[in-house]
Amino acid sequence: MRLQNKIIATLIAEGVEDLEYYIPLMRLQEEGAKVLSAGMDLKPIRGKNGLVITPDATIESLKANELFALILPGGWAPDKIRRYDVVKNLVQEMDKANKVIGIICHGGSIAISAGIIKQGQKATGSVGIKDDLLNAGAVWADEAAFREGNQVWGRVVADIPDFNRELIKALVEG
Repeated sequence: MRLQNKIIATLIAEGVEDLEYYIPLMRLQEEGAKVLSAGMDLKPIRGKNGLVITPDATIESLKANELFALILPGGWAPDKIRRYDVVKNLVQEMDKANKVIGIICHGGSIAISAGIIKQGQKATGSVGIKDDLLNAGAVWADEAAFREGNQVWGRVVADIPDFNRELIKALVEG
């Protein structure tokens, strides 16, 4: 229970990749974290593979200074919520505070729109956003998972075990 009572938010919307949402959520809960599922509103959403998720909070209600970390799962959801200032502002505030941001698959789209990709930094995700990451100044790394500063990157669903290991390691190290 190394993350007892730490509050971690996961940003969700219609079409979130169910496995990239649920598996890290359960792993974080195993460590004692309180994980908030945050959407644009509190209406239940359906994941990419059909699972229904009811948000615990709105993204607008989240405060970076109250969160220990932030998770950006993939699927189609990142493309939907990356357009909102409230999402971009939260991601920017978390990054500026050097708090851990877990980014997997298409979650990198949100990081791009929030402008937190630093020139020359290592990044990964679905090959579908490879060009976007490169155009944002990242150096593409075809690796399962790794940590780059306060950001923990994961490539795709098959890499969730590696992503979870890197994420927990980053969170425990503080």
